Amino acid sequence: MKRLFFLSVLLPSILFAQHTIRGKFSPAKDYNVALLYKVTPTVSDYITNAEVGADGSFQFKLDANAAKGMYRIVYAVPQEDYNFDIIFNGKEDIELTFNSETGVTFLNSIENKLLASYTDSMSMVTQSLGNYFRQQSKDTLALKAIFKTQAETQSSFETAAKNTIALHFIKANKPYIPKEFKNMETYVNNVRAHYFDFVDFNNEILQSSSFLEERMLNYVFGMSFKSVDEIAGYMKNVDVFCKAMKSTPIKVKRILLASLWQQMADLSHEDVANYIAENYLMDIAVSLNDQELLHGLILYKNLSIGNVAPDFYLEKGEVKKESTKKMSTLKVADRYIILFWSSTCSHCLNEVPQLQAYLKPKGKNQVKVVAVALEEDTANWKRLITDYPEFIHVYGSGKWDNEIGNDYGVTATPTYFVLNKNKEIIAKPEDFEALKVFFENEKE
Repeated sequence: MKRLFFLSVLLPSILFAQHTIRGKFSPAKDYNVALLYKVTPTVSDYITNAEVGADGSFQFKLDANAAKGMYRIVYAVPQEDYNFDIIFNGKEDIELTFNSETGVTFLNSIENKLLASYTDSMSMVTQSLGNYFRQQSKDTLALKAIFKTQAETQSSFETAAKNTIALHFIKANKPYIPKEFKNMETYVNNVRAHYFDFVDFNNEILQSSSFLEERMLNYVFGMSFKSVDEIAGYMKNVDVFCKAMKSTPIKVKRILLASLWQQMADLSHEDVANYIAENYLMDIAVSLNDQELLHGLILYKNLSIGNVAPDFYLEKGEVKKESTKKMSTLKVADRYIILFWSSTCSHCLNEVPQLQAYLKPKGKNQVKVVAVALEEDTANWKRLITDYPEFIHVYGSGKWDNEIGNDYGVTATPTYFVLNKNKEIIAKPEDFEALKVFFENEKE
């Protein structure tokens, strides 16, 4: 009976043993903690975290009932930028190394090593194709041999990955492979036309990874057109991508297109970002009743270059009666700088005097500063504004909960907007140095 009892306790621990994910970051000094998430098509569920040792090592212990699928390791903030995906099949431990320059290398895990090997092998074939076309070779047999190698590589990895999670990625990444010779222009056009042929946007494994986003970004930014400029090309590529994922669940569309919109916004491609918003993303936000997203899209459009700046009353100090004069009525200069600052902001206290000194030689009719102070009380502000009598001062009560600041999407001080005499936004310098560069370039 004792033996039976012992076996009844031991067997479940054998059958449902814990698995581990071990790794080592380098250089070790750059990492403090690693976080593990289980990724689903629409959310990432936090699982656990591990401290990174002095040698860069870390280890996650997974529960015995941990679900197989896609997991994500986060190693810095912002989390959406500093992470990488791994496959956990519920059968094996995972061991890896990671370097921010060279990426992740899997030391143990059949599935992850298989997928990494596939990626490397196909990249080598793609490199051979690139070399062939760059050399403008006329050797058609050599090109056919490269295509043959590409097809055989794809087929052999699909066979090797049978019944694995990795197979989803290998099949989705299958490239366009012609069966006969194609010149470079025809080949490139066909690659563009067939880019998404094997991508199943409804596949939950793909949705639970970075694959679809990477595929989207590679197409939108990587496929160029000879007959149109860069911006128009991006818009064309966005249309192709959106057509390819037409049947995708709306929440997944929202994630992908919001990411693409943010990429364009970060690159200051305002026309493309607004194109994505107006043609696709706003409708999605309305359908999902996603007011936060909708507000962000509208705010970004309102503050885009060329738009008339949001108007506001020019209140000076703690007025009991609201001023009737508005920023839009100003007719005192050719250029206006809307400066959002605070009397408690150390960067502001450093930059505002520099701004005053820089503008002094320009003359009052050339540039006028409208300084909106985001404050919690007036004490410091009243004292400081006497140093800047040539500025138009506006008191923004409530600090970060101020209507003017909110209309301009201000999240940090100092923040600058440059307007022309018609109060249209012509520049949004990131800092004082960028502001100077703008005005110096205007001279030229």
